[in-house]
Amino acid sequence: MILTDFEYVRPSTLGEATALLAAPGSRVLAGGQSLLVDLKTGEGTASRLVDLRGVTALRGIRRTDGGGLRIGALTTLAELVADPAVRAQAPALAEAARANGDPQVRNLGTVGGNLAATERPTDLPPAVLAAGATLHVGRHRGQSTVRADDYARDGLPEGSVITAIELPAPAPGEHSAFEKTADRASRYPVCAVAVRVTRDTTRPDDGLTGLRIAVTGATARVTRLTGVERLLTGRAPDTEEVLAAFRAQPEEFFTPGRGTSAEYLRHLAGVLTARALSRATSI
Repeated sequence: MILTDFEYVRPSTLGEATALLAAPGSRVLAGGQSLLVDLKTGEGTASRLVDLRGVTALRGIRRTDGGGLRIGALTTLAELVADPAVRAQAPALAEAARANGDPQVRNLGTVGGNLAATERPTDLPPAVLAAGATLHVGRHRGQSTVRADDYARDGLPEGSVITAIELPAPAPGEHSAFEKTADRASRYPVCAVAVRVTRDTTRPDDGLTGLRIAVTGATARVTRLTGVERLLTGRAPDTEEVLAAFRAQPEEFFTPGRGTSAEYLRHLAGVLTARALSRATSI
């Protein structure tokens, strides 16, 4: 199919970009992996594309004063995978980036674009939610921050653009992991799960603490599974206990589709969570 008519602009500063995006019908262009396809198929519309790739301030990965990581929105998925600090401090995020598409997609796709693509499930949101990250967003009238839990519940503020994500410094004994079952044709997640958990290495028989579990694909939007967290916190669960915690969740919490039932997705989310917890707690 042929793209519809639109205006194309390439600002060099964030202020220019947010001013342009304030106009109705304006859309952000970052990697363009999903947006351009949607414009071709008619699933998406835009009267103006604001190409952020000239805003160099949105690139790069650096440590914060508190020992965490600040990752610019235009950082590519391939850069996430390759960065040693991301792999060491936020392995679930690096694994989620690696699970995304193929090398060509990862070399073009960006952190901000992946998080802003709300039309379909993508890989980074559960890793960001499990990490308890903060999203930095810019708007025409200034900048603000959005907690990952608020982003998962409410999405992004109207007319905003993600400028960076900030990950807190990991606590002693904290580890994370990501697991995914992908649609074979599209590589989008049928179900993807990210976990963050703290293990006291001096007392390895202690139960799980600091537990955060996030899922996408199996639910209507990226979601933190607080009910499962409550059932597993303080325990050292095996696979059967994890699956029992998922069976205790309402089946209607999981959204059937693409040939899958809610019952199947609930079980699949439990299997992936058990795998992720096993890897995160065995380090």
